[in-house]
Amino acid sequence: MVDIVVIGGGAAGCIAAIKAAEAGASVTLIEKNAKIGRKIMITGKGHCNITNAKKWSDFSVHVHNKPSFFKPAFYNFSNDDTIDFFESHGVETVLTRDQRIYPKSMSAASVVDALAGAIEKAGVQVLFNCDVANVTFDEEKGCFETDYVETINLRVAAGRVQSAAVIVATGGLSYPSTGSTGAGYDIARRFGHTVQRTFPSLTALVPAGYDMRLRDITLVNTTVQLFVGQDMVACEFGDIQFTDGGLEGPVGFKISRKAVWALINGNKVSVSIDLKPAVPLQLLKERVAREAEEFGINAVNFNKKIRAFLRKFMPQALIDPYVESNALTLGNLAAKMKDWRMAIVDYVGWRRAVVTAGGVNLEEVVARSMASRNRPGLFFAGEVLDIDCDTGGYNLQFAFSTGALAAKGAVEFVNKAKES
Repeated sequence: MVDIVVIGGGAAGCIAAIKAAEAGASVTLIEKNAKIGRKIMITGKGHCNITNAKKWSDFSVHVHNKPSFFKPAFYNFSNDDTIDFFESHGVETVLTRDQRIYPKSMSAASVVDALAGAIEKAGVQVLFNCDVANVTFDEEKGCFETDYVETINLRVAAGRVQSAAVIVATGGLSYPSTGSTGAGYDIARRFGHTVQRTFPSLTALVPAGYDMRLRDITLVNTTVQLFVGQDMVACEFGDIQFTDGGLEGPVGFKISRKAVWALINGNKVSVSIDLKPAVPLQLLKERVAREAEEFGINAVNFNKKIRAFLRKFMPQALIDPYVESNALTLGNLAAKMKDWRMAIVDYVGWRRAVVTAGGVNLEEVVARSMASRNRPGLFFAGEVLDIDCDTGGYNLQFAFSTGALAAKGAVEFVNKAKES
């Protein structure tokens, strides 16, 4: 029997196992893959934006659902603590725009290697290639029993670990190719927890009749408004990328949560892209009129010359898709550049969604310890909880913070149990 079982070798699970072991607990980490951190390896396109350096007041606005729940975890293990942890394990960090923190190597592998080294140094027992089949609490024995199935070379064997406490850090449903199956939700339900509806977030939004010629175009310093019905529900400034999936990039991701939720609930969704956010409409109208006169474009030759004329205002690759998706005239050209409308009809699902929105109901978890209110000794950390964040290092920090706090809570629980 061990003190603590941690289920899941992602960001939250690794930190939880390390911190619990460093505090003196015997810890077994169960990971379904052959290595830890498989999802970490693909974060930030392989560069791994490990955290964001913003102070809590600025950080918290990027946390969705209930930032107040996250606050105790953040202050227990802050972004500064994350930076200190990785630097103490040989990972130099750098600060980039928007206060993002990356490993100086710009390689996620260095982050995973640091976690693996810390796990080994702390003496954590790791069961790789093991899929948790069931978690129960044996009232007579007074302990949790975690059953797992080990699959190696198509040979299947069963095992069981008994423990005083369990930390569920299984992640959500995003990127199923990394092993995310939502198994933590099933464990939570077995102990009477409710799971708030899950849906993809930080994912690509698909416009109606999406023109694949837009693929690989990035618009820098652009304003994008999100409309649900006639109501503008979000306005973001930054970079938007047209990919093979649809609208992505920092701005696309920021608006995706509300867009996906609206689509799920049957609402009409659209976006307005302002190609010239720094120029007021009236000034843009005056510029268009002035440039048109110099260029020699008018109502008569508009259709013939419009593509050449637009080279003054936008990238060449954008022109054909832009012209063909807008009913342009010389009179409305400025307005259309300030308001390029696209109906959003779909989104890319779990296979490339960065995070899962929804999860274990926060009302059933103690914010100051990550402990279950239903079963003493059960703790949750990371994406399995009903909190998700914007892109920019916020989600990994949420995982690290809640993992560290769950470890602290579990160790305190185990020590009190031993004293009694």
